[in-house]
Amino acid sequence: MKLRQNKPDDEIPTSSMADIAFLLIIYFMVTTTFAATRGLDFSLPKDDDQPPVVEKEDSVLVEILPNGDLLVDQKPMEQGDVLEYLKPKLENNPKKPVIIKPDQNAPYGGMVGVFDVLRQAKIFERELIKRADRPEMTDEEWDEGKDINISIPTQREIESFWF
Repeated sequence: MKLRQNKPDDEIPTSSMADIAFLLIIYFMVTTTFAATRGLDFSLPKDDDQPPVVEKEDSVLVEILPNGDLLVDQKPMEQGDVLEYLKPKLENNPKKPVIIKPDQNAPYGGMVGVFDVLRQAKIFERELIKRADRPEMTDEEWDEGKDINISIPTQREIESFWF
């Protein structure tokens, strides 16, 4: 006599899955607290009849002309003389920004050259030092210096804000 074996179905019963999903959605909607949308908390400055005056001396402007020449604070200068010009200015204020403003038709190498000269120097206790002038300094000692604050505005910023 052969016994009949019941084979289990290959399908998973999913008829009540939709009901369970809807119940879970309703449960989470009811139990979730809805917070009112809040804006940013900040205080607006008070009205001032006399806005602060920003002096022209607060930054150093390095312009790169279309022929590759440099103007530093409206004075013609060679690339190697830029750091010597910056030394007394950065001694007074080490956070003074140096803005590199290349002309739209200036050679790309001119901007990169000025940027490299400025990046190879650091400020140590109000003294501007080039890496090549102090080869005996270790990398750890060199990393303790502060970088020069260099800014290169985009062409859109120059067109929008420069006067």
